[in-house]
Amino acid sequence: MTDSPVLVTCGLPYTNGPCHIGHLRTYVPADFYVRFLRHCGENVVFVCGSDNHGTPVVISSEAEGISPREMCERYHAHFDETFRKMGVLFDRFGMTDDPANHKKTKEIVTSLIDNGYIYEKTISQSYCPQCKMFLPDRYVEGLCPHCGEKARGDECDQGCGKHLEPGEILEPVCRICGGNAELRDQDHFFFKLGEFSHFLKDFLPNLKGTLNARNYAQGWINEGLHDWCITRTLDWGVKFPGRDDLVVYVWVDAPIGYMAFTEEWAGETGGDWEEFWKGNAPITHFIGQDIIYHHCIFWPALLKGAGYSTPDSVVASGMVKIDDKKFSKSRGYVVWTNEDYLDLGLSPDYLRYYLLSYTSHTKELNFSWSEYQARVNNELVDTLGNFIYRTVHFTSKKLGGIPQIDADEEILEEIKKRSELSEASVRDYEFKAAIDEIMALASYGNGYIQSNAPWKMIKEDREGAEKVIRNCLQIVKALALLFDSVIPEKAQKIWEQLGYGDSVSDHPVSEGTEGFGDTVLGEPSILFEKIEEDRLSEYESTLKMRVEEAKKKENRNIKENYMISIDEFTKVEMKTARIIEAEKIEGSDKLLKIRVDLGDEKRQIVSGIAKFYNPEEILGTDVIVVTNLKPAKLFGVESQGMILAAGEEASLLVPKRNVVPGTKVL
Repeated sequence: MTDSPVLVTCGLPYTNGPCHIGHLRTYVPADFYVRFLRHCGENVVFVCGSDNHGTPVVISSEAEGISPREMCERYHAHFDETFRKMGVLFDRFGMTDDPANHKKTKEIVTSLIDNGYIYEKTISQSYCPQCKMFLPDRYVEGLCPHCGEKARGDECDQGCGKHLEPGEILEPVCRICGGNAELRDQDHFFFKLGEFSHFLKDFLPNLKGTLNARNYAQGWINEGLHDWCITRTLDWGVKFPGRDDLVVYVWVDAPIGYMAFTEEWAGETGGDWEEFWKGNAPITHFIGQDIIYHHCIFWPALLKGAGYSTPDSVVASGMVKIDDKKFSKSRGYVVWTNEDYLDLGLSPDYLRYYLLSYTSHTKELNFSWSEYQARVNNELVDTLGNFIYRTVHFTSKKLGGIPQIDADEEILEEIKKRSELSEASVRDYEFKAAIDEIMALASYGNGYIQSNAPWKMIKEDREGAEKVIRNCLQIVKALALLFDSVIPEKAQKIWEQLGYGDSVSDHPVSEGTEGFGDTVLGEPSILFEKIEEDRLSEYESTLKMRVEEAKKKENRNIKENYMISIDEFTKVEMKTARIIEAEKIEGSDKLLKIRVDLGDEKRQIVSGIAKFYNPEEILGTDVIVVTNLKPAKLFGVESQGMILAAGEEASLLVPKRNVVPGTKVL
């Protein structure tokens, strides 16, 4: 326990779509952490909010024909309600588009300008001549300049994952009309991120939280930091000070939302927001691992440059898979929190338990309905629920109340041990380990009541039976306090069955070894219900149908997108060519730099076949080359065409008979 209050935040959900289990991977553990610290006597402030700006919101709202603000308000309310249903309770859940965040963002940007950390620069940016507009972020897509994979304007989301600055993307295409974009000059503003390299090198080793966050961020530092463009050509967002034609980049105003929401909390409660953001009270950020860069590099540098306190800890969760498949909304591998779970009447506590107990917080979490069923039935029902019901039911029906004797020291020591181990694990962000310790106490109770069999003992030794049950009741009380952070609805019911009329959340874990006084037991009832096979089949069939529908849709889109006329086909120029040189490209395990003879000329081509061919084995091979592609740079190497290959193992397409290099393919 510390005397200083603690601020805990969660990464902000985008308000352009509904909540899914992938979201909960961050919010449920954060809520568990906050609840547990409060049970240990900590003063914790828990804030979050919805992320309302950026092109994803604008694109989604345009598709629905509503304003971005309307869409944000709809999904803000959706997330707020969903989190409450899941027992994730924030002290403040704000909106980044509200006045508090607009004001705070402008204040911080102005401070950065005054401190000399922001400058103006003319850059080349993608522009669509058909739509007559500059194309920020996800309004444009093309090829990643680093790895050559298909990418969106702000990130190589299907390849190397690197952040892309405006104008970096190759072969840009407008997502609005589908036409080719071009580069045009425009003035933008940059944050001098590179000047904070030394600060970050000292900051990161002392950053608490999870190791994956520190290590990932350190990798970016080692590669070298570049100044970051922090403005976008959009109408929707926080206006850049002094410019009506530019808004600040969403990754500027979104984290500043943490500060704005803390200010809003302080205004409502009389708290002191500066204690966190200008003082020494610790700040802990819970995030997904896909936004480590922003929280461990960009955000602390921005805070340092503006004169504010930096985070104490960053806790990054692992990614989520569905049925051992990569999480993908477009491919149907998604479980929607409301539609697929809460709306079916399934317990939010069951899902909370699964998310917390399945694996270590930093590792990949796989959600499958069969594993979910096993966890619920074997652990919550057969272990925890069975022990509690047997204990309370026997006490009520056979003893008429709680025996007025003390619990054995052996029992109290077991409770203390499990409580201390679970607390240590929580403070180390090892949430599965904490749950394992708490469930181990339930298993201990199960073994204790089974081996002592008070239902047999009472026939000849009532005092002995009372002693056994008194010990079991002590364990039940401790379990109610410990499990309140995990399964709050069920923990409250356990608490009430023990005869308490107040909230279990108001009591410290340390009371798990204290007696009951004159408490009168409540009516015993079964707390947990098994997931039966017919219901399991129903849940699995819903997921299967969604995946099948996604495949059908993908096939339809492929057919629609790739049905071309003969005139369009004849625009593609293909010729035979002979490979005369080939070598690997340093730093890439996928690309080869190849030189081909086209008869009347020789060309250099970068091809992604390095995993399947050694350079020497393809020398002299006749191949088919697309010769009228625009030149592109892949891994910094210019490519002047494309070698055709088929299948996942890149089988080269070759002429069946010998032909002269440069022969046109008809």
